[in-house]
Amino acid sequence: MATKNPKSSSTKQSIRRIGLYPGMFDPMTLGHMDIIQRAVKLVDHLVIGIAKESPKKPLFTVKERTLMLRRETASLAGEGRASISVVSFDGLLVHFAKKTGASVIIRGLRAVSDFEYEFQMVGMNQRLAPDIETVFLMADPRHQAIASRLVKEIAILGGDISHFVSPNVAIALNKRVAKKKR
Repeated sequence: MATKNPKSSSTKQSIRRIGLYPGMFDPMTLGHMDIIQRAVKLVDHLVIGIAKESPKKPLFTVKERTLMLRRETASLAGEGRASISVVSFDGLLVHFAKKTGASVIIRGLRAVSDFEYEFQMVGMNQRLAPDIETVFLMADPRHQAIASRLVKEIAILGGDISHFVSPNVAIALNKRVAKKKR
């Protein structure tokens, strides 16, 4: 005869695991999409946080990047996967994570050089917010070389970016590059 678990399934269902995937997403690449597709399997709700502040000079505005990510991720939510929201933020990442209720920060890793930077960030974030965990997802080998910075450079120099971004993002990026050249 089965015994009843003191932690009922209704208690487990009431706790939502919220994950935060932060970045610049300038532009969103297939590498970003790969991490998002896998992250929605790990949490109940995924907040994609678009950083407003950065030493990098973004090609797209925060509003444009937000719309781009909403359009690109719309088909990923539901059917047993996490719900998704796309929100811009400024200030410290851990403050934004607390504001959204995130218990986990999701980061993508492409190479050892990413790990060194991320390792330092995790150490600092743990000191600031010990209740928030960081989870690293390794980039799919097909996407390990993709970096938004390089995709922009290829587009500016007239190269084919279709292997690195979705068709919609490629159109937007090529239009932006053409506009900047005028």
